[in-house]
Amino acid sequence: MKLLELQKRFTYLVAELIGHAYSLGFALTFGETWRPPETAVLYAKQGKGIKNSLHCDRLAIDLNLFRGDNYLVDVESYRPLGEFWETLGTSKYRTIWGGSWGSDAGHFSVGFGGRK
Repeated sequence: MKLLELQKRFTYLVAELIGHAYSLGFALTFGETWRPPETAVLYAKQGKGIKNSLHCDRLAIDLNLFRGDNYLVDVESYRPLGEFWETLGTSKYRTIWGGSWGSDAGHFSVGFGGRK
């Protein structure tokens, strides 16, 4: 799948994820979505990501999760969203939740070029 086509699909999938979160009684705010390549390199040097981040390709988003006024940061709180996100993948693209491969629970992406 071409990058532009996948970016468009990713945006649609994020809208589905947001709607699902609100249907479960959660609220969200945006974290990081697009990341300039220079920032990705800096983060990688600090051990906070990889220099070829999917954020640079507009295929990843970090979401902040709330229940009422309580900011939730643990993997278990995000699990209903992460599990839903992972069901949205197809044979053409893989949806990846950061809580399934580490402690980056607010990270949602679509795999591209061998990256998650």
